[in-house]
Amino acid sequence: MTGPTTGPLRPSAAGGPALGPLGRLTPTPTHQRHVVALGGGHGLSATLSALRLLTDNVTAIVTVADDGGSSGRLRRDFNVLPPGDLRMALAALCDDSEWGHTWRDVLQHRFAGDGDLEGHALGNLMIVSLWELLGDTVGGLDLVGRLLGARGRVLPMAAEPLEIIAEIAGHDPVRPDEVVEVHGQHLVASSPGRVLSIGILPTCPKPCEPALQAVADADWVVLGPGSWFTSVMPHLLVPDLADALTGTPARKLLNLNLEVDRGETRDFRAEDHLASLAANAPDLTLDVVLADPSAVVDAASLRSAAEDLGAELVVSPVAVTGNPGVHDPLRLAAALRDVIG
Repeated sequence: MTGPTTGPLRPSAAGGPALGPLGRLTPTPTHQRHVVALGGGHGLSATLSALRLLTDNVTAIVTVADDGGSSGRLRRDFNVLPPGDLRMALAALCDDSEWGHTWRDVLQHRFAGDGDLEGHALGNLMIVSLWELLGDTVGGLDLVGRLLGARGRVLPMAAEPLEIIAEIAGHDPVRPDEVVEVHGQHLVASSPGRVLSIGILPTCPKPCEPALQAVADADWVVLGPGSWFTSVMPHLLVPDLADALTGTPARKLLNLNLEVDRGETRDFRAEDHLASLAANAPDLTLDVVLADPSAVVDAASLRSAAEDLGAELVVSPVAVTGNPGVHDPLRLAAALRDVIG
């Protein structure tokens, strides 16, 4: 494995990915590795925006616990999977063409005003419509992927919607030492308290079989970045998916958040993320932990925590220059290319 890339992307002298049109790293057919990326929301979108520059063989496995906003309304009204994170993943994989970009923008369009459609993303409505017409969740997502010319596939992490449950200390700021059980992704994600533990309902949800098969067939599995307790960790709480992740021959990479001590993980260090992962998935080992320099306070301590999970620590700049909280797709693609090969 080569060291981290810190300069501009260049064609590989060894015949690997080269910088193609529209900034795409164009792999040769022999380098079309199958990469599975797990997460949700903006974090998963950042990973997919980078991976699509490296390979057309990407499978996104997306959290289905969202209960807020447009997704939450559609989930409650139609008893379906929350479509929002699935929509964002599809948009991130869209083809680099006028057609693809136009349909991506259509999918992402959100209605304004104060009527019944206020706040709904058009893509959420389209996805739920296809689910009703086809009676097939995966088939509907695949059809939207074809419309976008998506460079990969998007699948849910379970075949039924999930509810996040968390034990949180200080959820009520007036009683900072009190530990309460909080239900729902939106409430957990927005809590001012400290998350002590995380769970899901149902505890053994119906699995998405194509997602399990994708993990089994993968060359690499990428976890993160994203909201740690509500987008990343839930994948490890779905028993069938957790078993698939521990049993796959694929190599596994954890992409740490750029801001490890914000939101759900306020006051966390990067090492605390790894400790949380080990506590919730004791049988899961990693091969690589990828971290931006801004997330590394004590390199020796983080390297030791990574080694406890069987992983090598790779430190490489992946944030937008001047905006350290946002991933740069080209920088992240370069870092992933150097690891994945």
